[in-house]
Amino acid sequence: MLERITERERRDLVIAWLAIAVAFTLIFVRGRIDPVGFVVFFAISLVTVGIGFVLHELAHKFTAMRYGYWAEFRKDNQMLLVAVLLAALVGVVFAAPGATMIYGTAMTREQNGRISAAGPITNLLLCIPFLGIVVLGAALSGVAGLLLSQVGIIGLTVNSMIAAFNMLPVSVLDGKKVLAWNPAIFGVLIAASFAMLLLSFNYGGSLDALIGLFL
Repeated sequence: MLERITERERRDLVIAWLAIAVAFTLIFVRGRIDPVGFVVFFAISLVTVGIGFVLHELAHKFTAMRYGYWAEFRKDNQMLLVAVLLAALVGVVFAAPGATMIYGTAMTREQNGRISAAGPITNLLLCIPFLGIVVLGAALSGVAGLLLSQVGIIGLTVNSMIAAFNMLPVSVLDGKKVLAWNPAIFGVLIAASFAMLLLSFNYGGSLDALIGLFL
């Protein structure tokens, strides 16, 4: 399966993954310069934000290829730069690093809906292990428990946010295509996405305690 990811696509995915991780790291460190803190939060961003983004795009790709289409992720250098600059200057991340381009003709509404749904479904499935990490971290004490809890909370929050945002039935977002294909499935997915998002907010988990350990 991995051989179907071209060299250019791998490069684009890695560059977008790293750029998004840097953008979120800048949010976490909040302008404070500390090499150890930067490395810690960069690693957390790679695991949480990066995995959610990469697997979301690959889910679109491989679902499209199941229907006989060719699909590749293409990074958007301008949007990557905007994401990093906004994080550094304003403290906001606008993560739209590119898109999975699908090549082919005569795509049916059902195929388009299924391909679109694959991304948010992947993020919802990723919420499950991150929720498990939260529970595991809560059972431990000290720095290890705090670190695990925050990794889980960030992963849960980011993946539920990606799912919820993409399920909005507007513009070119996944939700509009899923709704056009099957309103019932759209309702289940958008409800599940916002339920997971509310659950992540319920855990709260301010990063201040973790930040204080490293910055």
